[in-house]
Amino acid sequence: MPDRPEIVCICGSTRFADEMNAANRDLTLAGVIVVAPGVFPGAADEPITDEQKSALGALHLRKIDLADRVLVVNPGGYIGESTSREIAYAHATGKPISYTDPA
Repeated sequence: MPDRPEIVCICGSTRFADEMNAANRDLTLAGVIVVAPGVFPGAADEPITDEQKSALGALHLRKIDLADRVLVVNPGGYIGESTSREIAYAHATGKPISYTDPA
């Protein structure tokens, strides 16, 4: 048995905030430590700048570094540009990757 709970990083388009929150809840209730996007552009009243978006993208790669594995939330099989970059990064760093929708 591991000394600590598994750490999972949730990746996916921020347009799927509700689905990410559901995955976060399910994993947390299963005893998993979850790292996930903390800002959902478009869902908030305040838009974020390109500089902030870039910084958040870099921060998310550090979250992948902390994780034991990555869960991609991809309803309908949708994977956008940022998520593709995160998947490539996770793959390059040897993190196991799973998907909510294998389509």
